[in-house]
Amino acid sequence: MTLRLAHRGPDADGHWVPADTPVALGHRRLSILDLSTTGAQPMWSANGRYIISFNGEIYNFRELRERLHAAGATFRGTSDTEVLLAGFEAWGITLTLREATGMFALAVWDVRDQELILARDRIGEKPLYYGVCDDSLVFASELSAIRQHPHFKGEIDRGAVALLMRFGYVPAPYSIYRNIGKVSPGTLLRFRPSDGLAPVVTAYWSAHSIGRAGIARPVNKSDADLVGELDTLLRSAVAKQMVADVPLGAFLTGGIDSTTVVAMMQAQSKAPVRTFSIGFFDPKFEEARHARAIAAQLRTIHTEHYLSAEESMRVIDRLPSMYDEPFADWSQIPTYLVSTLARDAVTVALTGDGGDELFGGYDRYVGLDKIWRRLRLLPLPVRLAIAKRIDVIDRLDARRWNPDSWQQKNWSSGSRAHRLVVKARKVARLLRCEWREDLYQELLSSWSDSARLIPGATQLPTVLNDVANLMPSATFAQQMMHLDLMFYLPDDVLVKVDRAAMAVSLETRTPFLDHRVVEFAARLPLRAKLRNKQSKWILRQLLDRYVPREFVERPKMGFGVPLHDWLRGPLREWAEAKLDPARLARHDVFDPIEVRHVWEEHLRGYSNNTATLWPVLMFDGWMTETHGAASGGETAGSTSVAERLAHGHDVAGS
Repeated sequence: MTLRLAHRGPDADGHWVPADTPVALGHRRLSILDLSTTGAQPMWSANGRYIISFNGEIYNFRELRERLHAAGATFRGTSDTEVLLAGFEAWGITLTLREATGMFALAVWDVRDQELILARDRIGEKPLYYGVCDDSLVFASELSAIRQHPHFKGEIDRGAVALLMRFGYVPAPYSIYRNIGKVSPGTLLRFRPSDGLAPVVTAYWSAHSIGRAGIARPVNKSDADLVGELDTLLRSAVAKQMVADVPLGAFLTGGIDSTTVVAMMQAQSKAPVRTFSIGFFDPKFEEARHARAIAAQLRTIHTEHYLSAEESMRVIDRLPSMYDEPFADWSQIPTYLVSTLARDAVTVALTGDGGDELFGGYDRYVGLDKIWRRLRLLPLPVRLAIAKRIDVIDRLDARRWNPDSWQQKNWSSGSRAHRLVVKARKVARLLRCEWREDLYQELLSSWSDSARLIPGATQLPTVLNDVANLMPSATFAQQMMHLDLMFYLPDDVLVKVDRAAMAVSLETRTPFLDHRVVEFAARLPLRAKLRNKQSKWILRQLLDRYVPREFVERPKMGFGVPLHDWLRGPLREWAEAKLDPARLARHDVFDPIEVRHVWEEHLRGYSNNTATLWPVLMFDGWMTETHGAASGGETAGSTSVAERLAHGHDVAGS
């Protein structure tokens, strides 16, 4: 199991497999703090009560160490792992985790109470899977390790696949497999062998509670005071996350978030900070020149690399093994490439992730509110009636994909009518939304009707459709930011960065996700985030203290690649082989006719269906990589992207 995690921890490994205890722990180490053997894991507490396998960093470990030392604790080395264990001895596990600032996944065996504890950081920066294989409880940082357990069965959860197709990822608490799940952020699971394998779950921190409290009791201060308080909090977070015994740098995209982090790093560093950017020759995706200008202004040691389409596409072959379950946010491609660039010079890189969700950076926070106000002008029964009529036309259009249908000759796929149907289909999705949160969920969805794509799939509940997560007193923008913090950020953004960076043994750190910054952002009045049609108002005011406004005052760009064009061009033959109906049928998951419908629309340019097709392609690649081809062998002619182009630290245990 630990060998499968070697990329996450290439520097050392350790195992604790006692003959007289029903628990085994394994660890792979990426040495960041205390590079000596005193930082090795699994690690025992001083009194012998606890043994831990810990992945992550505790950024305030020095302050905790001082408090514990004053109370009588002694230390063998200088690692944050040893500080955690001393905290467990002195304060207990739950209180220690509440006192800790950091990112982590951990497993602890309590010898005295004969109890196993699994826990994950507040926001979900570090992954932790767990589940049951026959009569064994297994857990690990990645599914690739769990698959090595001799009792692992690997039954695909069709409901989880439906979530993957809808959102592009499998959200917590689910995984792609039956009987295997994810530890939710901010939670602690306790297992006692005497009580069976069902955990007792408690939350030591709750994003939902923080959000509700912030809406109920917002900060009542002047604009200047708010900017000053954020400056103090974020500078402190950046300073703590710069502590490392190995080379450290930062990703710099040229946007507000990464620029803020780098500016604060440079302001507190005696030497120039190392920064890294990826550039694209396509001007629609080119941000490297902005990053270069900011790096020159801040006087960082800047490294950039311009990517060709061929270089980017070669990464696609690696994605199934890089992501331990199918994942379909295609900005994973440049994220991996910038991680590779940084790893040549540093072992730790700070990022600007989290700024959009906390401070109102996404266009949807303004745009969806406008759409919802217009939709509400029509009563719901009227909206549903219009959507139903569109469905009738859509079904008529879909019949042309059936070779036996008489409609095929009379309904041209290239007709103006068909293009109107494609547009009307999108309108129908919005018309069906009864509540504003439904509209938000539709925006995040690729396949909103998973029953059409995956017949018989169970509709699994998520954070988005749990009424307990709604805040009636919040504005629509505040509600969306709240849900993004609990859903999109941990299950998409942080997964993307963690797997891409750890694939090259690079640790990433996110100062915006220091829980003190998160709690402050939750209490900010909306005017501090969205003002005068401008997003991230308070961050812009803060950044004015470090960088002239003209360096970052530009339209927001996504960190992506022109995948929609590639699928119609150099990736067409590769995708065609994967989307072959016979191949899809062997997965025994998808409706091949429905998938082909969407693929043909994309090829003919009637709509950009990249977000719909990429999850299917990633699922196919993942199945082939991890389980062999789709319930059978490779289909004839199915080759890798590389072949097409050629022709033109962590936790484990049980």
